[in-house]
Amino acid sequence: MKKVFAFVAMMGLLTFGVCQTINAQEAAAEAATEEIAQEDSVSVDSAAVDSAAVEAEEEEVIAPEETEEKQGLHKNIKTKFIEGDAGFMSLVAIALILGLALCIERIIFLSLAEIDSKKLLEDIQAALENGDVEGAKTICRETRGPVASICYQGMMRIDEGLDVVERSIVSYGSVQASNLEKNLSWITLFIAMAPSLGFLGTVIGMVQAFDRIQAAGDISPTVVAGGMKVALITTIFGIITALVLQIFYNYILSKVESLNTDMEDSSVSLLDIIMKYNLKK
Repeated sequence: MKKVFAFVAMMGLLTFGVCQTINAQEAAAEAATEEIAQEDSVSVDSAAVDSAAVEAEEEEVIAPEETEEKQGLHKNIKTKFIEGDAGFMSLVAIALILGLALCIERIIFLSLAEIDSKKLLEDIQAALENGDVEGAKTICRETRGPVASICYQGMMRIDEGLDVVERSIVSYGSVQASNLEKNLSWITLFIAMAPSLGFLGTVIGMVQAFDRIQAAGDISPTVVAGGMKVALITTIFGIITALVLQIFYNYILSKVESLNTDMEDSSVSLLDIIMKYNLKK
C-alpha cells in the first residue's frame, strides 16, 4: 500500500514538474512571438507607408486612364461622333433617325392591323345565318384592319352576285396591300444611304490624309492618322446604321407578308360564306 502511495506521489511530482516546464516554455514562446509580431508590425507599417506612397504616385498616373475606361457608352459614342467629322456623321445620324421613325410608324400600324380574322368570319357567318345582313356589315365596319375592310366591301355587294363580290374583294385587297407596304421604299433608301455616306466619308478622309502628307512632305503615322481615323469612324457608323435599319425592315416585311396571307385566306372564306348565304336565300 505504501508502494502504491509512493508511486502515486512520484507520478504527481513528475506531472507537476512537466507541467511547469511546459508552461515556462509556452510563456517564453509567447514572449518571443510578441516581440516578433511587434517587429513585423513596425516593418509592415513602414512598408505600408512606402506602398501607399507608391500607390498614390501610380494613381496619379493611372487615374486619367481609369477615368477614360469608366466613361459611359454614350460619352464614348459622342467622342467618336465628334472625331468622325461632324458633317458626315450628322448625315449618317439623320438617316438613322428618319429610318427608325419610319420603322416604328410601320410597326405600330401593322400591329394595329392584326386582328382575329377567324372570329370576325365566325361573327359574319352567324349574322348571315340569321339573315341579318346589316348586322354583318356593322360587324365589319366596327372592326379595324384590312381584313375587316375587305369583308365590308364584299358585304356591300352581297346582293349583286358572287362574281361582283369577288372582283370587289380583289380590287380592294390590292389597295389594302399597297397601304401595308407604304413608306417601305423610304426605309430601303436610308438603308442604302447610310453605308454610302460612310464610304463617302472614308474617301474624303483618305484625301485629307494624302493632302497632309503632301503638305508635310513626309509619310509619318502622325500625319496619316487623322484622315484615316475619320475614314474608319464614318464607315463604322454607316454600316451600323444600315444593319439596324435592315433588322427592322425585315421584321416589317414579315408582318406585311403575314397580313397579306391573312387577307387572302379571309377573302376565300368570305366568298364561301356568301355563296352559302345565296344558296340558302
